Amino acid sequence: MTLQSFIGGRWIGQQAASALHSAVNGATVAHTHAEALDFGEAVHFARRTGVPGLMALDFQERAARLKALAKYLNEHKESLYAISAHTGATRADSWVDIEGGSGTLFAYAAMGSGELPSGNLIHEGPAQSLGKKGAFAGTHILVPRGGLAVHINAFNFPVWGLLEKFAPTFLAGMPCIGKPATATSYLTEALVRLIDQSGILPAGALQLVIGGTGDLLDRLEGPDVVTFTGSADTAARLRVNANLVRHSIPFNAEADSLNCSILAPDVTPDDEEFELFIKEVAREMTVKAGQKCTAIRRAIVPRQHLDAVAERLSARLAKTVVGDPALEAVRMGALASRAQQADVAERVALLRQGAELVYGGGTADFAPLGEGSEQGAFFQPTLLLSRQPLIHDAVHDIEAFGPVSTLMPYDGLDEALQLAARGRGSLVGSLVTKDPATAARVIPVVAAHHGRLLVLDREAATESTGHGSPLPMLKHGGPGRAGGGEELGGIRAVKHYLQRAALQGSPTMLAAITGEHVRGAKVIETEVHPFRRHFEDLRIGESLLTHRRTVTEADIGAFGGLSGDYFYMHFDDIAAKESPFGQRIAHGYFVLSAAAGLFVSPAPGPVLANYGLDTLRFVKPVAIGDTIQARLTAKRKIDRQKKDAKGVGQGVVAWDVEVSNQLGELVASYDILTLVAKRG
Repeated sequence: MTLQSFIGGRWIGQQAASALHSAVNGATVAHTHAEALDFGEAVHFARRTGVPGLMALDFQERAARLKALAKYLNEHKESLYAISAHTGATRADSWVDIEGGSGTLFAYAAMGSGELPSGNLIHEGPAQSLGKKGAFAGTHILVPRGGLAVHINAFNFPVWGLLEKFAPTFLAGMPCIGKPATATSYLTEALVRLIDQSGILPAGALQLVIGGTGDLLDRLEGPDVVTFTGSADTAARLRVNANLVRHSIPFNAEADSLNCSILAPDVTPDDEEFELFIKEVAREMTVKAGQKCTAIRRAIVPRQHLDAVAERLSARLAKTVVGDPALEAVRMGALASRAQQADVAERVALLRQGAELVYGGGTADFAPLGEGSEQGAFFQPTLLLSRQPLIHDAVHDIEAFGPVSTLMPYDGLDEALQLAARGRGSLVGSLVTKDPATAARVIPVVAAHHGRLLVLDREAATESTGHGSPLPMLKHGGPGRAGGGEELGGIRAVKHYLQRAALQGSPTMLAAITGEHVRGAKVIETEVHPFRRHFEDLRIGESLLTHRRTVTEADIGAFGGLSGDYFYMHFDDIAAKESPFGQRIAHGYFVLSAAAGLFVSPAPGPVLANYGLDTLRFVKPVAIGDTIQARLTAKRKIDRQKKDAKGVGQGVVAWDVEVSNQLGELVASYDILTLVAKRG
C-alpha cells in the first residue's frame, strides 16, 4: 500500500518510496509516496478555500461539526484499531490514542457549545469606562486570525496527536495542515481518510502531508501558526526558521521532558500510597511501551526506602508480559520502529555510564511473545538506579523514549526538590503523599518547573486518570526543556489560535461590534416585555425599566422567616448601628428576589427557564425605607442549535440586570441566563 497526502482537496501519491514496517514483526505495512508536493498549492487552498469555508460557520456551528465528527470516528474506530496494532500498541494503548482522540473532539464540542458565542467574535469583557461621563469605554475582543495552522506531530500518538491540535484549531476557524511523523503515518493517513469520507468538514479545513515539509514553513505569513511535538533539538531548529522569525509567526513546541514522580518521606512501605507509587511508575514505563512525552523518567524516592521501591518495582515489571499485542496474555507491545529501538538502546547505554541496572536492560532471557517478534521493535522494561543523582548529569539530560525509568534517592525534602528542578522544565510531575502539609510545601516550588502536577493519595486514586494522561480541560505543555508552549487547557487552546485586540469607543459602538450589550450603550425600549420575545425576535439591547418597590421592615422579617437567615445585620438594631452601615439593611438575596419580582413576566411564554446567574455583586446596602428599581437588558444571545423533545428550537439569552435605589445609585448588578424558545 502506498500512502497518499491529502492536498488541495485531492489524494496525491502513486509511486512507492520508503517502506514502513510493522513494529511487531517487521513486515512491510505501507510505503510513503515518491511524488513531491506543491506546498504552494496546499497553502493557497487553505487560504482561498479553507478559511472562507470555516468562516461561513460560527463557533457554535463548528462545535456541532466537531461533535458529529467524533461520533463518526467512534462508529468507524475498529478500522483504526486494526491498523494501530502495527505500531506495536496493545488494545489499551490504542484506546488512549484512538478513543482519546475522538474523546477530545467530544470535549471541545461541548466546551465550544457551552462557552463560545454564536458569531465569530469573542468579547473578553467586561468593558471598562475610560472617561468620567461614561461616553468612552474600552474592552478586549478575540477574532479568527485568517491564517492557517501547520501541525507537526510525533510518532507516538498518530490519532490523538492530530486531533488534539485540530479540535481547538477548527473551533477557532483556522484550517490546518497536519504532518505526522513518518514511522506511524499510515495510521494518521487512515484517520484522515475517514474524516474525508465523512463529508463533515468544509473543504480545506484539514490537509495531510506524508513525508517532509519541504518549503512549507517558508511559505507561511503573519496570520499563520506552527505547532510542533517532538525532540527539543528539532524544535530548536524549526523555531529559528528565517521566515517564521521574519514574520513573527507563533511557534508552539511540546518537546522532550524528563518528568519526575516524587515519593514523599511521609509514605512508608506499609502505606497504601507506597503501592500507588509503584503502580504509577510501572504503568508509565509500560503503557505505549513508555513512548509518552508525559512518562515518568525520574522516580525520586527517600533513600531509606530505596531498596523497598527497587524490589517491588522490579517484581511488578517482571510480571509484565511483552510481545505481539494480538496475544491475550501480552500487556506491553513494541516500540514504534526498529530505529526507535536502536535509539532507546543507545540512550540506555549512555545512562548506564552513571547509573546501575536494577531490572531489564535487554537481558539474554528476554524473549517477546509472538511469531516473528525477533524482527519487531521490542524493548524490555528497564529500571536504572543513580545512587548519587545530584552529581550525575546524564540522568537529568538524557531521555530514553521507551520503557525506561531511573530511580533517584534523596536525603530530605529539599534535596528532592533540587532533583525535580534538574529536569530543567517538564510537561508533568507527580507527588505521592498522604500529608497535605507536604503537598502544600512541595507544589508551589515544583510548579515553577512543570506544566501540570498530580498529587496522588488514596483518596484521589479512586478516580485519578494518572500521571501521564493529558486532559482536554487542562493545560498540556511545560517550561524550559519541555518547549515552553501550551496546548489544550479548555477554551484557552482555542484562544491560542485567535487574535486578541483592545477595542475603544463609545459603549454604543462597543455593543454594536461585540454583539453584546455594554452598560452605557443606548438601549431599545419597546412596549413589549423582552420576556415575551422569541429567541429570533429578541434584539440585543432590548430593555425594560421596571416599576418601583419600597423595602419595608415586614419584607425583611418575612424573608428571614422563609430563608432562615437571621443575621444580626438584618434584625439587631443595636448591633447594626455599630456596624459600618450604621443601620439595619435588607438581605442581599432579598434584593435579588425582589428584583426578579419586578422584571419577571409571569405568564407562560418563550422564556422557558432560568438556569444560571453570573457576576453577582451587591454594590451598596439597601436600608428599610429605600425604594428599588431594576433595569433588565438583553445582553447576549447564543444559538446552540438545539431542540427540545418536541422539536422546538432553543437558544440561550444572557440578561444584564441593574438594581438601583431612589437616588439612582447601583445597589446590585448581575447577569441571568435563560433558555428561550424559538418560534414553532
